Amino acid sequence: MNYEISLLTTMAIAVMFALSLNLITGFCGQISLGHAAFQGVGAYTAAMLGHAGWSFLATLPIAMLFAGALGVIVGLASLRVRADFLAITTMGVGFLFVGIVRQQEFFGGELGLSSMPDHGFGRFGFMLLALFMCVLTAALSIYIKRSWMGRVFNGIAEDEDTMRVLGIDVPRYKLAAFAIGTALAGLSGSFYAYHINFIGPDSFGFVESITVLSMVVFGGIGSVPGVIIAAALLAVLPAWFQVIGDYKLLVYGGLLFLMMRFSPGGMAGLAKRFIKPEAVAKKEQA
Repeated sequence: MNYEISLLTTMAIAVMFALSLNLITGFCGQISLGHAAFQGVGAYTAAMLGHAGWSFLATLPIAMLFAGALGVIVGLASLRVRADFLAITTMGVGFLFVGIVRQQEFFGGELGLSSMPDHGFGRFGFMLLALFMCVLTAALSIYIKRSWMGRVFNGIAEDEDTMRVLGIDVPRYKLAAFAIGTALAGLSGSFYAYHINFIGPDSFGFVESITVLSMVVFGGIGSVPGVIIAAALLAVLPAWFQVIGDYKLLVYGGLLFLMMRFSPGGMAGLAKRFIKPEAVAKKEQA
């Protein structure tokens, strides 16, 4: 039973993390190759506050605030760059975060931080809390996508210059996407730290950023249901197949290439290909 509880908790955290990137990359079209750094900020914040005597629930908003603040800073620095240059900028932020954490004894250095305080919920209660936050994150994603903000995000992703001509304050919406997405990454990081009971520099490196990007691409960039399914599936595969855990970067990097080459719309795109022809055929028969 403990194994199933741990697996469900891992899936919930992965879904939160993937949805946070989907908001930035999927909704707003801003490519991020260093998203794990923001999860790391949330994880280290929660861990250090926990060791200082804070309750787990009290650490969540602070972790989100710190991760979101870093997201705004990165967003401000990235306003003048797009596409490949933005990807390189965010990747640099990821490497910078890992370098700082690795060199500072304050953050545990190479050894990281372990032995998290008791969160007080028990294994089953912690799983339910993670699933609840996962549902809230999914609900927020759906709400944003259907709102005016979501329509503006989509417009920026499709044609940023046209949105500027229409009078849309593009920088403000970009910053909003970074702020919300990175804050949610910080939330997932808090749960990650207490679930794994250990965090270190390599927990939030480039491999993890590629992993979460693979979840978004595999599920379908911008698709909330697709990303949820992909994140849940890819999160548990390393537990089922040891080879995936051993060659994570190779496996997920290959998955990224294959999906972008043969199905840029991910699983959501594949589903539309098969569902739409069937729907048309049924209408013709009727």
